[in-house]
Amino acid sequence: MTDSHKDPGTPDCRSAARYLLWLITRQRRRIAAGALLGSAWMVCLTVPPYLLSRAIDDGLESGRWSALAGWVAALLGVGVLNAWLAIMRHRTMTRVRLDAVFRSVRVVVAQATRLGGALPGRVTAGEVVTIGFGDVAVIANTLTITGPGVGAVLACVVVAVLLLTVSPLLAVVVLLGVPLLALVVGPLLGRLQGVEATYRERQGGLAARFEDMVKGLRVLNGIGGKDVYAERYRRGSGELLAEGYRVGTVTSWIHALGVGLPTLFLGAVTWLAARMAAQGTISVGELVAVYGYAAVLVVPVSYFIEGGYDLSRGLVAARRVVRFLSLEPDSVGGKAASAGPGAPSTLRDPESGVEAEPGRLTALVSARPSESAAVVDRLGRFAASAVTWGGTRLDDIDLPQVRRRILVADNEADLFAGPLREVVGGASDRDEEAVGSAVRAAVAQDIVRGLPDGLDSLVEAQGRNLSGGQRQRVRLARALLADPEVLLAVEPTSAVDAHTEAAVATRLRAARSGRTTVVTSTSPLLLDRADTVYYLVDGSVAAVGDHRELLETERGYRLLVSRGTDDDEGGDGVGEGPVPPLREAVR
Repeated sequence: MTDSHKDPGTPDCRSAARYLLWLITRQRRRIAAGALLGSAWMVCLTVPPYLLSRAIDDGLESGRWSALAGWVAALLGVGVLNAWLAIMRHRTMTRVRLDAVFRSVRVVVAQATRLGGALPGRVTAGEVVTIGFGDVAVIANTLTITGPGVGAVLACVVVAVLLLTVSPLLAVVVLLGVPLLALVVGPLLGRLQGVEATYRERQGGLAARFEDMVKGLRVLNGIGGKDVYAERYRRGSGELLAEGYRVGTVTSWIHALGVGLPTLFLGAVTWLAARMAAQGTISVGELVAVYGYAAVLVVPVSYFIEGGYDLSRGLVAARRVVRFLSLEPDSVGGKAASAGPGAPSTLRDPESGVEAEPGRLTALVSARPSESAAVVDRLGRFAASAVTWGGTRLDDIDLPQVRRRILVADNEADLFAGPLREVVGGASDRDEEAVGSAVRAAVAQDIVRGLPDGLDSLVEAQGRNLSGGQRQRVRLARALLADPEVLLAVEPTSAVDAHTEAAVATRLRAARSGRTTVVTSTSPLLLDRADTVYYLVDGSVAAVGDHRELLETERGYRLLVSRGTDDDEGGDGVGEGPVPPLREAVR
């Protein structure tokens, strides 16, 4: 047995049943203890009827008060023992359930981390949340049947043996009746799996829609689409409600049969025993014992039915977890084998013609931001390409090495909730001086000063309590603090004012001095600080040089970065020859 908080282990994702079995085998001793305690508790429930029958026959009927006192004392002792067994069983099975919860959460989070940038394209955030909370809880609850489930079987066998000493007919009725009761509920359990699976799918989809609506609320308000989207959500909620009613219908029948069938069985056994007592076949004490045995059987029979219900729901939930855990990260090339270049080397993208030379600040400029972003995706190995790094294909380099040495700083990267210090610190703890340097380089000191507790102030998920420009600078500070060998930053200054942008451009160059840096931007303030600027048209390099050279030689570049228009001349401005020099103020 291993603790879930230390080592969750490698889950068996071949099927839902195998996943449940994996959770069981990861805590064998604890589940064995729960099964032992559950069996002892369930078997001990059958002892009081026997003791009660002995007290009646040996004490009350014969008038032997000492015998009556002895049997009553034994009955009290068994009651105390059974209470202790019930407490320990419940405590053990609670640990089993919690272990399963945390173990499943750990493997789900690890899989989400493993998928990385491929996650949003493979599964919605709403589905991940549904799996991480709803399905994991259902699976954990399913594991609790391992304790009383084994005990229920033993209890039925013990009751049958005890009834055999009273009447073989009653023993046969019990041995045949209990399995029959469980079989009656079987078809409903199959039906439950179908409706439960549909409900879970709709629930995940609706959660994803709700998340999209919350994220895009400002945009929806701006374009007047809030009411339309809200109506779609209401329709989805209505469909989910209808599925919930279907699940509730099947569940209600299962619960009703779980209570009603054992009661009918108890009545049938009691009626049969009462007729035998009236005919003198069994004694009054034995009649009381038979009633007690039948009453005790209500507990294991109910466990059989409820256990089948929990197992049915658990398989549905485990199927969703297994499907998520079976997802593979996007493959972007051949088998990774190389550790990458040993020294800073040039990144080359043959598709666009861009080359990011080591130790230089390179800028990509395009009229369509998606084109320059696509180049960054290829250079960062987030898209299939023939990019090389120091003469080695990037997709032949060990992916963890690529992720450690090349960082893509997306302008829409997630900001997790927590203290600002941790948000900026990223994956590891950083000292005060390093965090402060990154904050200064990103011109984010005013953010720290403006928050009530400085770096210890709480930042909401996705930085909802920050402005757009503040979020952008926090993301930049986080990227600079990571200090990767190669930094690929997408539009790092698009949401800040000109004064802040100028300061960011200056400090970014200083902070990344001697390190390879690529930025996408159309800001003259940032481009003027770049060592090399690539002007892209239709995703390919149309011109290369420094900012001032391109201003003088490429009309399309000049119009793009100065946000100007040219009504007198057509064309895209590529290769149209030199234009008159511009004043310094244009830059």
